[in-house]
Amino acid sequence: MSKKRYAVIGGGINGLSVARQLLLDDPDASVTVFEKETAVAQHQSSHNSGVVHAGLYYEPGGLKARLCRRGVELVRNYCLEHAIPYDECGKVVVALNEEELPRLDAIYKKSLNNKVPGVRMVGPEELREIEPNCIGIRALHSPHTAIVSYGQIARRIAQEIEEKGGSIRLNAPVSRLIERGGQIHVELESGEVHPGHFDFAIACSGLQSDRLAQRSGDEATPKIVPFFGQYYVIDEAFKSHVKGLIYPVPDPRFPFLGVHFTKRIDGQMTIGPNAFISLGRENYDGKRFSARDIADFLTYAGFWKFASRNVPATLRELKTVLSESVFVREAAKYVPSLSEVGVTPAVRGIRAQAMQGDGSLVDDFVIRRQGNITHIRNAPSPGATSSMAIAEYIVREVIPGR
Repeated sequence: MSKKRYAVIGGGINGLSVARQLLLDDPDASVTVFEKETAVAQHQSSHNSGVVHAGLYYEPGGLKARLCRRGVELVRNYCLEHAIPYDECGKVVVALNEEELPRLDAIYKKSLNNKVPGVRMVGPEELREIEPNCIGIRALHSPHTAIVSYGQIARRIAQEIEEKGGSIRLNAPVSRLIERGGQIHVELESGEVHPGHFDFAIACSGLQSDRLAQRSGDEATPKIVPFFGQYYVIDEAFKSHVKGLIYPVPDPRFPFLGVHFTKRIDGQMTIGPNAFISLGRENYDGKRFSARDIADFLTYAGFWKFASRNVPATLRELKTVLSESVFVREAAKYVPSLSEVGVTPAVRGIRAQAMQGDGSLVDDFVIRRQGNITHIRNAPSPGATSSMAIAEYIVREVIPGR
């Protein structure tokens, strides 16, 4: 039997994990990764908080819950095997008032259903033992929530792919995938068609996933609407005020989590992210805009339905975009000693948020097969945590004929 040929589109942590898993399960396979940039992990894989999410928030039974829990195990083991820093700094989700307690209890129940290890509810005294400068009337403590550098992990996976005989083609933006008679051809944006054909293709193209999917014959929705999230590093002299991760209780009135404290693997402490519409799908410095990307969401009925339902959230987030001091004060509700701390802009991430035509945000991962082409249509947080588990799921359960 001739060896199977696979094309993987996207050299971020999800695409790289899929390519690695293909080679782990079938060492004789021919695997080619197509990446449009000059190096791997240039987008969401290196523009994120670095948190290894434990699985607190996700609906039990969904792909996020299942693949996040498996992903934690795989990421932790990979870091151990390859001497990549992995810090179980722990996390608290903090309720500031009575109104938030039922929502915190609901998160606790989900975390138990998802079998998150070590989670427990703590009162204000025990909260201060965990985070001495944090205030709150109750908190959910997840001691095994960790931090890593996903960019570092992705780069090591890329090395491993090449060590196992796979190839990574850089500077190769893919325009579309063409399937004819069971053979898949990869057409680049230059018009070049990659020599030969593939038996299977897996598209892991993040912020461009909807466009590639639609050009390749898949449905138009869900559509990616980009939201940026800015992080700030706090003054070095104050970083010891927070030991690990301090998160708010999510408010169902708002579509995103809200500003929180996140320790970085390099030891620095960050606050962020806010969440606001991005004027470009890849506008990481915030100084440029893409007319095409702006037109894309402005002409999408789903965006306007979403916006009309989220005016309070928009105004809240806009304040943190326009004012660093408002941004800091949002986080300092949990650590008052940092209310006047100086901050420096750090990484700016862009969330590839899938949105339906009715304006609803897609909550779970969306991984869809169309013939012998599989598209990851939605993999926001905890997408990086789940990356190796997503790869297992695609390679062992989604791809036909395996």
